[in-house]
Amino acid sequence: MNTRIFTVFFLALCIAFFTTSCDSTFNELGSDIVGETSYEFGTPVSYKVRAYTKGLGAMDAKNLPINPLGIYDNPVFGKTKAHFATQVQLAVLNPTFNAALEPVIDSVYLTIPYFSTKISTDATGLGTYELDSIYGPENATFDLKIYESGYYIRDLDPVNTTQSTQPYYTDQNAEFDAVKGILLNDDEADNQNTAFFFSNSEYNELKTSEEGVKSITRKAPALHVKLNKTFFKNKIFEAPTGKLSNNNIFKEYFRGLYFKVDNNGTSEGNMSMMNFKSGTIVISYSQYETVPDNDPETPLPKKVNKSIIINLAGNTVGLIEQLNSPNYAAAISGNETDGDDKLYIKGGADGTVAVLDLFDPTDNIGYTNGVLVNTPNNVPDELDELREKYTRKELVVNDASLTFSIDNLAMNTGNPVAYEPNRIYLYDLKNKRPLLDYYTDQYANSLKPKYAKNVHGGIITKNTEGRGTQYKIRITNHLRNLIKYKDSTNVKLGLVVTENIGVVTNKRLKTSFVTSNQTVSEAPTMSVVNMLGTVLYGSNLPVGDPNEDKKLKLTIYYTEPK
Repeated sequence: MNTRIFTVFFLALCIAFFTTSCDSTFNELGSDIVGETSYEFGTPVSYKVRAYTKGLGAMDAKNLPINPLGIYDNPVFGKTKAHFATQVQLAVLNPTFNAALEPVIDSVYLTIPYFSTKISTDATGLGTYELDSIYGPENATFDLKIYESGYYIRDLDPVNTTQSTQPYYTDQNAEFDAVKGILLNDDEADNQNTAFFFSNSEYNELKTSEEGVKSITRKAPALHVKLNKTFFKNKIFEAPTGKLSNNNIFKEYFRGLYFKVDNNGTSEGNMSMMNFKSGTIVISYSQYETVPDNDPETPLPKKVNKSIIINLAGNTVGLIEQLNSPNYAAAISGNETDGDDKLYIKGGADGTVAVLDLFDPTDNIGYTNGVLVNTPNNVPDELDELREKYTRKELVVNDASLTFSIDNLAMNTGNPVAYEPNRIYLYDLKNKRPLLDYYTDQYANSLKPKYAKNVHGGIITKNTEGRGTQYKIRITNHLRNLIKYKDSTNVKLGLVVTENIGVVTNKRLKTSFVTSNQTVSEAPTMSVVNMLGTVLYGSNLPVGDPNEDKKLKLTIYYTEPK
């Protein structure tokens, strides 16, 4: 992309992008966007695209905005087990405990709210909720174990002299598991651990004031489990001097929580996207208001109720175990020369990127001052001809788009069928940034910010049965730039699943790779967040194939000035 044009648009439009709010519910299923303006007028011409799938391997999963937890057995891509580790911090520093007041812990609860929507409220005030971003059979159970973490998650890389941040990768679960501490969610109720499931029911929060007045509040659905009281008595109430004085010391002393998931018998389990940063550990305890004088004839002092809050704050790591299906495993190494007939686009650990080259790669000609020269010039001949037509003022590009048709036969296998990602994201693979059309699209959706920039597109189109048929991404400004400026590079494009179009930062790959002379060392952050995948028809479908009309192609609508 020509850097002059990119810089102008980036500076002018970046402010609008950063003021766009983030979506509070991250994976709304079945949403449709309507009202998109059509720019498809003039003469449509189709051009070839070479596209193939490449595996990304393990990615940096430190401090993601949201993380999955649980198990999802995807009938197309394989089984995913999502574990998690987080640091913790004291809400109030340096709490003090007087043993003479005989403090006794009444309860310890870990609470992490789910993404949910309240559907109704009955006459008694009981709410009915629908959970968002849950994958797998409804109310399927799995084994959830929450341990004290023994792994210290560093801020900075001690080996790198430039003091860069320390990455932690999706495939490091075994390292965290090897140093885990004691089991904390050891309550007798199996729905707290060995038969855990994501319940859409409210839970009751019991509070007791210092004066002993009890109150019950209904709270929205959450991961709400009891933790071991003895552990917190030893760890917090009997902490060595200085260990609670500030959170830097505290994070080394109490290294956080490690969530480990596994199947429990025949249940498939399910998975939820979680905002762990909203989680808290609440230690409720009671103690005497004054020190008892040990005189049997003197009434004991009044008991008061207190609490300590520990926030799930600090560094986090998403830890993923991925067992790929045979078809997906075979598709990860695509055909770089001819392109693939199918593109397997998946997010999360061991995810993929589709690499796109616009135009037929044939390069036999060029133009010098408007004169045809039969000499290769490292520019596709189709692009050379478009540039020459533009120079002669014989071409005006009205619209340019890529249409990705979904392989419904592949995606509709299994029972239940695979969940489909709501959006895919196309970006400049070389420079690791969005295309110009991303920045020039100012459409905003205040209710569902994840569906902003719908002119640029990438949002799934669904049929009457609620299954996806295609994704369309408009790249008009990218093409205009490519045609107008002959010194601009026809860069390779990357296509990934995205969880939120409003976040376009990148994460490191554990192992960089080279594809068609392009080094890939990073991938979009929101592609590692989203665990879902889709199968798209690629560019290498032979003539006569029954799905030839669904082959990936670049369509340009243009008019010829008179």
